[in-house]
Amino acid sequence: MNQPIQAFLEQTNSIILGKEKTVKLALACILAKGHLLIEDIPGVGKTTLAHSFAILLGLDFQRIQFTSDLLPADIVGSSVFDRDNNSFEFHPGPIFSNFILADEINRATPKTQSALLEAMEERQVTIEKKTYSMSNPFIVMATQNPGYQIGTFPLPESQLDRFLMRLSIGYPDSTSERQLLNGVDTRLKLDSSKAVITSEQLTSLQQQVPTTHVAEPLIAYVQALLEFSRTSPLFSQGLSPRAGIALIQAAKAWALIDSRDSVYPEDIQAVLPSITEHRLALQNSLPSTENASTMLLTEVAIP
Repeated sequence: MNQPIQAFLEQTNSIILGKEKTVKLALACILAKGHLLIEDIPGVGKTTLAHSFAILLGLDFQRIQFTSDLLPADIVGSSVFDRDNNSFEFHPGPIFSNFILADEINRATPKTQSALLEAMEERQVTIEKKTYSMSNPFIVMATQNPGYQIGTFPLPESQLDRFLMRLSIGYPDSTSERQLLNGVDTRLKLDSSKAVITSEQLTSLQQQVPTTHVAEPLIAYVQALLEFSRTSPLFSQGLSPRAGIALIQAAKAWALIDSRDSVYPEDIQAVLPSITEHRLALQNSLPSTENASTMLLTEVAIP
């Protein structure tokens, strides 16, 4: 394993206890130049995970706390009249940073949520007919509470599709929870942490991802997964071509983390649930306990 990547994973896993696969998936998302959505109940470490990544990647960091009264201008910025120059001057908002933590994103109104759409997809924002480019690298890591909780606004499909992955941290295992109950303060570890991957190293790693080889049978496998999701009566909404591209990019990043220059079928299967679960829609007639990605993997054979 690449030494900086190994150091990053070890340091993050010492802060986020017992969630090695979740941490690895989150890193794969970043290396694939994607944005990450973390959905879970309060108190399981969503914000801590985001803070850990920002600090250990050594990136310029901004946290935006989403609330029902937050306005789009509070995110992207606004033009203010300058009396001395007799003109309007643009004051950039917190979106102009390398790493954005959009905390509790679904507590803001859909109008405010939409302020992120152009920035996340095109790495730019347009204000009063003028376009401003985002920083490079530019990463949005958003947290959200389950939709059944009070005071939440569901993210529209167009916003969900901007996130390469959606992850859930879940409750800690017994050993990790005992460590927390015994007084292991992850916040102190976080405060004393330093960057283990520089911005330049991150950019270099991101540039290596597209060079990872994917054999033609695996491309056909991904295409078969997409086709099945679109034609099967199990799903009311299939996967788009963008979802297929995201699946391949994430699988390449997963292989890179394991220091391989080619993708295996297991890489695609490892990242598929986090890529597809927020994009696939099951038929209403199916039990709520059914898992869309599991159905997809079960029904489509590996080449």
